[in-house]
Amino acid sequence: MKIKAVHSIKGVSKSLNNLLIDSVASGASIGFIAPLSLQSAHDYWQGVDRDLATPYRRLYLALNGDTVIGSVQLSLCAKANGAHRGEVEKLVVHSEYQGQGIAKQLMNSLETDARILGLQLLLLDTRQGDTASYLYRKLDYIEAGTIPGFAKSSSGEFDATVYFYKQVA
Repeated sequence: MKIKAVHSIKGVSKSLNNLLIDSVASGASIGFIAPLSLQSAHDYWQGVDRDLATPYRRLYLALNGDTVIGSVQLSLCAKANGAHRGEVEKLVVHSEYQGQGIAKQLMNSLETDARILGLQLLLLDTRQGDTASYLYRKLDYIEAGTIPGFAKSSSGEFDATVYFYKQVA
């Protein structure tokens, strides 16, 4: 398994679609409602691919051979007063590969690049109670607060989200 920063999804789009569909089906709260269609997954990744052509989006992949088994994104702030910060988005690991430290490796790669880019602050949010919140705490992210009823779940209920931050400079 290797971690790689990519500037295009060319050659891995099918694998990314499978990763996203698996993650949503497994209950990940990443902006989608299950079941996620192949077309919706494809459309999402095409949008990410367009964003990768700008200086404001980075994509990190965990690869097992040519298969994407995990990913995370770094969104850079385009505002002059926010050039020092970035947002961690959509950290996912395929259900067959969870519990092997892949998410931690993805986050370490993202944080290393954030420092190289001169970022000083990283932000993220996750559904309250998700296992991801334990990972973020282990990686020294600080809980900043909770917003109730933030996101609708696949079951139709509204879940709270927890915001975290980390100073990386």
